Amino acid sequence: MTYQLYIGDRTFSSWSLRGWLLFEKFGLDFETHMVGLYAGTYREELAHLAPARTVPAMQTPEGHVLTDSLAMAETLAERHPEVNLYPQDPAARALARCITAEMHSGFMALREDCPNMITHVWEGFAPSDAVRADLARIEELWALARARHGADGPWLFGNYSIADAFYAPVALRITAYDLPISEAAQSYVDSHLKDPSFLAWRAASQEEHYDPWPYPMPLGRRPWPGDAG
Repeated sequence: MTYQLYIGDRTFSSWSLRGWLLFEKFGLDFETHMVGLYAGTYREELAHLAPARTVPAMQTPEGHVLTDSLAMAETLAERHPEVNLYPQDPAARALARCITAEMHSGFMALREDCPNMITHVWEGFAPSDAVRADLARIEELWALARARHGADGPWLFGNYSIADAFYAPVALRITAYDLPISEAAQSYVDSHLKDPSFLAWRAASQEEHYDPWPYPMPLGRRPWPGDAG
């Protein structure tokens, strides 16, 4: 039972990372197809997957197409109950669905002001009040999940779940823009930074090169955590 997953540039595409983690972290059988998100060829490359116009896009072994990461997550959870993409406990599962949906539809200031990228850390980025408000809400959700259901492991609900896949790029934005968070939130961010699946994704991203850089900022740069200086 092999799924087909279509993703964009690993350096920048946060939604592609979410989609990829849904397969990689739960051991589902899939093949990855890169499309030219920043090369401008992705519409043609996704044409056979109507109505897909964005990444990630997923094609089931039966040929059904899903074009949204939350739809993909719910479909995979439905099709593979044995791997527990959501927590088994009903209360934990309800909260995981809520905070996943909130991430899927919210935190627009963080998204707009801090474009996803995983090459370096910007020095001197000053978050707006709106970004700080997003961070406060994110920390509130993370703390709630960890306090109620996270005692058995480093992830929001102890074991890795769909919620962690959706918040992975949030952790990476916090890192890339050196955003101010609490020690407890940083511990959760660090779990993403050292996760073998993310490290594999980032290693593959280093084959991608851009000139000019798509998201310039008048700021200094320092190495990504764990990179040589």
